[in-house]
Amino acid sequence: MRQEVELAKVELKQSATRAGKGAGMLAGAGVAGHFILLFLSLALWWALGTVMGLGWSAVVVAVIWGVVAAILAAMGRKELSAIKGMPQTAETLQEIPPTLKPTP
Repeated sequence: MRQEVELAKVELKQSATRAGKGAGMLAGAGVAGHFILLFLSLALWWALGTVMGLGWSAVVVAVIWGVVAAILAAMGRKELSAIKGMPQTAETLQEIPPTLKPTP
């Protein structure tokens, strides 16, 4: 029994270490993705600036990002409003006979 507990501890530690490494790598990928979007936005701003002027091109890039933000916010709000909580648990709790329910 003790060997099984020790094995479980070792496996759990190994899994936690791997999960930590994976989370760190995903965070690094997120930062790298942020820099990609930043520099692509700057490149778009500069490219449009050669055509219409730097001031107006900055407005165009800002409007594009504003539209993206509005779409993502609307989609996120829709997803959050669709959360039903714990419907399965609530349903099974209603099936408990009244004699088993604690009295207040």
